[in-house]
Amino acid sequence: MSEDLAAESWGSTHFTIKTFSYKWTISNLYFYLNGMREVIRSPVFSSGDNDQVKWFFTLHLNGFYEESRDYLSVYLVLLSCPKSPIWAKFQFWILDANGEKRYSVESQGVKSFLPYEHRGFKKFILQEFLLSRAQWLLPDGRLTFFCKVSMGHDVFSLSRHTSAIKVPSCSLTDELGELWENSLFTDCCLLVSGQEFWAHKAILAARFPVFRAMFQHDMEERQKNHIEIKDLEPQVFKEMMGFIYTGKAPNLHTMAPGVLAAADRYGLEHLKVMCEDALCRDLSVENAAHTLILADLYSAEQLKMQTLDFITVHASEVSETAGWKVIVDFHPHLLAGAFHALASAQRLFLEPPLKHLKR
Repeated sequence: MSEDLAAESWGSTHFTIKTFSYKWTISNLYFYLNGMREVIRSPVFSSGDNDQVKWFFTLHLNGFYEESRDYLSVYLVLLSCPKSPIWAKFQFWILDANGEKRYSVESQGVKSFLPYEHRGFKKFILQEFLLSRAQWLLPDGRLTFFCKVSMGHDVFSLSRHTSAIKVPSCSLTDELGELWENSLFTDCCLLVSGQEFWAHKAILAARFPVFRAMFQHDMEERQKNHIEIKDLEPQVFKEMMGFIYTGKAPNLHTMAPGVLAAADRYGLEHLKVMCEDALCRDLSVENAAHTLILADLYSAEQLKMQTLDFITVHASEVSETAGWKVIVDFHPHLLAGAFHALASAQRLFLEPPLKHLKR
């Protein structure tokens, strides 16, 4: 490096871009084209389960302005975001009968979005052209859109002094995990359904509010160093203890309901949110009602909100499941909450389009 270009300190600014895609299929389009409805709104979507930036599409079957009367107009709409404006660029396609992308249109540069602001294409595709190629573009009366969105995500700056020292990564969690796995230097025994697990009082007190209170008082467990854990399965307990020592819970995809109950019981809020995330990723028509009951039972508010959104989109299918009948018979307050979410979504769907749409 040239001596003139050397510096004692340096800085950088990072602007991260998050790119994601979304596919939207509209069935029985011919009914809508015959006047059943002029505007169709897609389900709400985002870049991921934990993303608070929410979007949806609107499709105007007879154009939005008079000049686009014979066209399909399509718009991307920002529903909500923690901070605004959101800057994004986007691209639309139609997927043909073979799933191939056709008739691409792309935004001219990066656009800013405020909540409920529309950006899109007033002359996306001519209605007559679409119908003339119905065999390829409307198989079985279905119209499928594919959209790719790239949005500015985070901006952060970094300033440092130049250093040639390389600091190794911290191995603390691995070392603590080894203490747990190999029962090294333990000083208390936990009895779960007849199985013994040896652990460390200091770590239990640091990580478990319940155990901290227990060890601080002159209780039998403190004197005998022997604690019985009731109403907990050994495998669930082992997964919870693995998290206590390492911050990881690799088996949540199969054990999330049981671990959620344990995390709520022992005040492990971080593990509780991890369980919410695992259950949310596994949402389906068959388990949505049961997941809603779990979320309500353990005050898992984020999971409850996501599950209600899912049920709103798949209301007709979920209402036919055995789990939904359990809600109807034994959890009427959840039934009322689901109806409220569905009514709110329909009200938003039926709102008249905004007058000032931007291309």
